[in-house]
Amino acid sequence: MAETSTPETRVWRDELRRRWALASPAMIVITLFSILPLMVMVVYSFLAPGLYGNVIWEFSLRGWAGVFTERDLFDDTLGIAWAHVTILGRSVALALATTALTLVFGLPTAWFIATRHPSTRAFWLFLITIPFWTNLLVRTIAIQEVIRADGTINRILLSMGVIDAPFAMMFTNGAVLLGMSYVFLPLMVLPVYAAIEKFDFRLAEAAYDLHASRLYCLRRVILPLMKPGIVAGSILVFIPALGAYVTPRLMGGGRAMMWGNLIDLQFGQGRNWPLGAALSVVLTLVVAGALVWYVRATAAKGGRDG
Repeated sequence: MAETSTPETRVWRDELRRRWALASPAMIVITLFSILPLMVMVVYSFLAPGLYGNVIWEFSLRGWAGVFTERDLFDDTLGIAWAHVTILGRSVALALATTALTLVFGLPTAWFIATRHPSTRAFWLFLITIPFWTNLLVRTIAIQEVIRADGTINRILLSMGVIDAPFAMMFTNGAVLLGMSYVFLPLMVLPVYAAIEKFDFRLAEAAYDLHASRLYCLRRVILPLMKPGIVAGSILVFIPALGAYVTPRLMGGGRAMMWGNLIDLQFGQGRNWPLGAALSVVLTLVVAGALVWYVRATAAKGGRDG
């Protein structure tokens, strides 16, 4: 005997269908443009490389073996691929440094905007978002023109007599760090600004009334309440910085290659698609691991402080 549904059950089912209908477009987009491409990379990483690119549809672990190991050209012994280890270390270090540098400059910038009169905040936010109107390649070339040998900085220093000859800034880790910080700075400013805008400044006034110093108020009152914005901005900067390709390619050349450039090299000149796919999956795992560790660490710290 079939159960008769109650009005509450029918309402619940209708609400569930409505939620699925609203979420289905986003789920379709995520599946088509995120999950399926990742699955393709996972499958390719376990196949054999073709002679001129592409893959041979037979199971092979050569792609994964080539991530951190390589065979000697003379005695065919297996050793550590120190070049790949170095590139991964450089990528993580530059991504962390970019995140820290954008936070150093983005926090006071967001604070300045959030403390302006409400009628002028839109103007300052407009200035921050202007770089997003141009292509990433154009923005990278613009900062490249500033620091190259005959760029703006060297011309100013030469005209002031500070230096006798242009000094090299291009094709270094510092150039990559500067370029990525410039490109990703708005991604840090906007979430931090959103957090500061919600801040109740009466809490800071209360801390001052209780004879708290400015540094203590910043550390114990302001920053804990801004932590969601800082965490969101750090994630938005760290993830694209770790897999950046265009900026390291133009600012670092072949001297400061990052993980994204190594992946491109395998799919391009190297013609080793399984290795490129394995490198892509490794990058995804590193990002996922870093996010899990960061969220757990901040949650544990928040629990201890609370």
